[in-house]
Amino acid sequence: QVQLVESGGGLVQAGGSLRLSCVASGSIPSINYINWHRQAPGKQRELVATITTDGSTNYADSVKGRFTISRDNAKNTVYLQMNSLKPEDTGVYYCRAVINWPRRVEYWGQGTQVTVSS
Repeated sequence: QVQLVESGGGLVQAGGSLRLSCVASGSIPSINYINWHRQAPGKQRELVATITTDGSTNYADSVKGRFTISRDNAKNTVYLQMNSLKPEDTGVYYCRAVINWPRRVEYWGQGTQVTVSS
């Protein structure tokens, strides 16, 4: 079992920055990777960024160069630093932890709202 708690969302003007945090607890050594996803009103949830256990990262094209995913193993926390925010970045941001062995299991946090005003 893994529990995830997100925080750091809020209201920011276009061009501003926010840093989201995802604190994990439970079976942390079993986690293979953690993603950040987001869901805008009326739209499907989309993958934003991924960080693996070896530190490899990957980003959606829409956020490359603006967002940075990182982790602090000592704090069991994954961060999403969001710079140069745009109104289209508005949505609920969720972190997800994926365990692949002995079977694939996904855990989601409750989400944190990010609103970017123009």
